[in-house]
Amino acid sequence: MIRLRQVALVATDRDAVVAELCDWLGVTVCFEDPGVAEFGLHNALMTIGDQFLEVVSPTGDGTTAGRLLDKRGGDGGYMAVFEVDDLDARQDALSAAGVRVVWSIDLPDIRARHLHPRDVGGAIVSIDQPVPNGTWRWAGPWRAHAETSVVTAIAGIDVAAAEPAAMRARWAALGLAHAVRFVPAGPRGEGIGAIDVAAADRTRAGESRTICGVDVRLV
Repeated sequence: MIRLRQVALVATDRDAVVAELCDWLGVTVCFEDPGVAEFGLHNALMTIGDQFLEVVSPTGDGTTAGRLLDKRGGDGGYMAVFEVDDLDARQDALSAAGVRVVWSIDLPDIRARHLHPRDVGGAIVSIDQPVPNGTWRWAGPWRAHAETSVVTAIAGIDVAAAEPAAMRARWAALGLAHAVRFVPAGPRGEGIGAIDVAAADRTRAGESRTICGVDVRLV
């Protein structure tokens, strides 16, 4: 099993982006994780069904997030986090394919592996196995489907690539292409460029707003 569980955006001004997302999507912040201070960040997470939209901002110099802000010329997509139920097998397969792990953690209720972006391409990817399946430590005391009046789920993401077909093949070979569409990169280069969220009112499907340098689309 693999599914897209969390999408992270990187912003210079976390609070401004969070306020706009909450207004557009009808959600509220469920958690601010003190653990991301390890990466020189602060964050905020919002629940969409039983998935999560996260906004991170650097709190100092020399962070991966800060370098991405500089590289792409401003706010944008940052990370895709997939829930899996076979982490060890997937890690073995990824290692055999030459994919390095840049950060890992093993806790009683969740295990996570951040993959080297140069080995995957397009975005920072994490594969996480919660115990039991469906829980999600990173979001604190969240409650599934608590706020679904506007949106009910994260349906997928667009990853911009210089060579979309080649990157699609790479992600598929690694078992990571679930809920991901690959599109041609524009002037900002490769990265997460859009998020599709399922609208509770399907008459609103097709509405879109650019927030944090990413197109947030109701589908």
